[in-house]
Amino acid sequence: MTASSRARSFDTAADQYAAGRPSYPPALFDFIAQFMSRPLAGARVADIGAGTGIATALLRERGADVIGVEPGGAMAAQFRTLLPDVPILRGDGNALPLADTSHDLITYAQSWQWTDTARSVPEVLRVLLPGGALAIWWNTTAFDVPWIRGQHERIARRCGVKSSPRALPDDSDAIRLAGLSGLRVARRQVRWSRMVTLDTHLANISSHSSFLVLPEDDKRAFLSEERGQLREMFPDETLEETYVVDLLMATRP
Repeated sequence: MTASSRARSFDTAADQYAAGRPSYPPALFDFIAQFMSRPLAGARVADIGAGTGIATALLRERGADVIGVEPGGAMAAQFRTLLPDVPILRGDGNALPLADTSHDLITYAQSWQWTDTARSVPEVLRVLLPGGALAIWWNTTAFDVPWIRGQHERIARRCGVKSSPRALPDDSDAIRLAGLSGLRVARRQVRWSRMVTLDTHLANISSHSSFLVLPEDDKRAFLSEERGQLREMFPDETLEETYVVDLLMATRP
């Protein structure tokens, strides 16, 4: 299964994505503002690969003048439903539908891995204002929590992928891939958790790309087995999902 096929798979599960995917902790946005040496309020921000608008909504709550960019039609439709007052453009990170030197901050929440850095980094630098910032982040798996690690390994076996936490490349490697240097780069990790119902948790794991591309029978069988295992561990069908947000930031010269 190609990366592009996995990237397109999200558009088949926009409802699940909106219902189950986790948000992000306030400390993440505190650090972004600190790195930028300015508040997010009033900043011109483009959220790339915005999906259903999870990160976009949080940026708007901070007072940012934010716009979403999303390639998927179904995901963009969910975005418009949830954030009717926020503009969204169809496009992707390799060819931003944005004017030159027009934004203070460009964000990629869970979406940088779907770009070709030889194209996306120059596009980011084209769109950012001088001194503007790029922020890339993921919610990664908290492997030190036994039940989460066990589930991640079961998903990896079922999907035929390597069992490892999704994380950024070491420090500034995502930028170096495009042959750039001299950027001010910072990396932070923020641990956080949320309490969810069993149904919300299953909607979350079933919205990941490696799971979405499985045959329908395999997906149904796995979710049924997983529901049974989790009910034994959490009889009240309420559980705590723990994440480590991995954030990379860089500034345009």
